[in-house]
Amino acid sequence: MLQLQAPLLKGSVRGEQLELVAAGEWTARRARDLEPLIDQVGRDGRPVRSVVIDMGGVERFDTFGAWLLERLMRAWKAEGCRTELVNLSDTYQVLMEEVRHTNLTSAPAPGRESAFVATLELTGRTMVAAGRDLLRIVQMLGEVSAAVMRVARRPRTLRFTSVIYQLERVGWRAVPIMLLITFLVGSILAQQGLFNFRRFGAEVYVVDLIGILVLRELGVLIVAIMVAGRSGSSYTAELGSMRMREEIDALRTMGLDPTEILVLPRIMALVIAVPLLAFLGSMAAIYGGALVAWAYGGINPDIFLSRLKEAIDLDTFEVGMIKAPFMALIIGVVACVEGYAVQGSAESLGRHTTASVVKSIFLIIVLDGFFAVFFAAVGM
Repeated sequence: MLQLQAPLLKGSVRGEQLELVAAGEWTARRARDLEPLIDQVGRDGRPVRSVVIDMGGVERFDTFGAWLLERLMRAWKAEGCRTELVNLSDTYQVLMEEVRHTNLTSAPAPGRESAFVATLELTGRTMVAAGRDLLRIVQMLGEVSAAVMRVARRPRTLRFTSVIYQLERVGWRAVPIMLLITFLVGSILAQQGLFNFRRFGAEVYVVDLIGILVLRELGVLIVAIMVAGRSGSSYTAELGSMRMREEIDALRTMGLDPTEILVLPRIMALVIAVPLLAFLGSMAAIYGGALVAWAYGGINPDIFLSRLKEAIDLDTFEVGMIKAPFMALIIGVVACVEGYAVQGSAESLGRHTTASVVKSIFLIIVLDGFFAVFFAAVGM
């Protein structure tokens, strides 16, 4: 086996001319040896006006070696020296010519951007991304509406089995955790209310606090947030995995509508399940508040129920129930939009699953604020 020599670069100065003699292997394999040689060339301090590089002893030559040689020649030219390359094999002449015409102009140094401009750029990019997300949500709402109209004309096309399966997943299986969370929230709310109302001798008003706040706001809001974290993320992960495996594209190739097959049953299940879960959660929160009011505040259950009847009416209950289907629709649409946006990597799947939960919760709270203004305007 032929043993290749290590690269060599020897220099000698004759008057104002520097003569360099290269030998050995000038390839990427010898990068660790070549770099120091290039850096050490011509450091004797004597004035040099011309440089002659003899490449006759070079045994192997590749792009890495050609670029080192070109870098060296450009450095000498930058100092006003005339450079000449001699005895380079004809085999490597074309390579050297290609490298010689590469990167003739240096890249401009990046300017230092002010904090104000950076903030404006970030704000602009955020607004563009938000507008793009809103457009995708509106597009998904349109596709779902079209699918609903097709199913209304041909009810037999509705995948009833899929709807029941999804309803069992997002509804029935979620009942225990929803009851537990809302029960604890109602209990905490009653304890904090009693602690503060007791200073004014108005412990009984904790019943009004629990009844109105739970039925109008907290019951449906907590349930919607829990559903967004539990079921919305699941929808995004499922649709994202299908997109990564190109199953959604396969459905389109077969002439089937993925929105009607995959999206519509999931959204219908959410629209049915969330109001039911909100009702059960509100009842659990009121029950937890009543227990704490009895044990911690000495409010008898009969007094609690009597005061609750005076504090709430049918409008109080309707406000929470009216908001539930709209929040369910937001959760389902956002989850499916983010699932469809997944690219072909696990990182993309995780990123869009997280975005699905965050965007759903944000839009749920925004929607709750709009409903609060609307109900206040209509006197509910």
